Amino acid sequence: MSALFSSPGYTLVDAWWWPYLFVLLVGFVPTEIWRVIGVFLAGNLEENSPVLVWVRAVATALVAAVIAKLVLFPTGALATTPVVLRLGAAATGFAAFKFSRDSVAAGVIAAEAVLIGGWLILAR
Repeated sequence: MSALFSSPGYTLVDAWWWPYLFVLLVGFVPTEIWRVIGVFLAGNLEENSPVLVWVRAVATALVAAVIAKLVLFPTGALATTPVVLRLGAAATGFAAFKFSRDSVAAGVIAAEAVLIGGWLILAR
């Protein structure tokens, strides 16, 4: 192991595992700490307590904001698709979500099918 770091000019950032460690330390650990604290604090609360109702409302609002940003102000490859296609995919996904008795998987699959299908048709 010491030979790994004894090469001249070799730094920790040059290691193949460095990005994985970085994601673990900066992305996973800080959020996981808050999740564990939340589990301990919410353990004695009732499901319909005002605090948990507020937490669910904030979480729903954040998800809605992310979806709106992706649909209205996309980046990358999604930005090359017309806004009508993105809006149609979102509406189809929502309809599938409701018709399937609130199945998130059904909503995501339906929205992706419309988005990918529309993209393939427009690419011709």
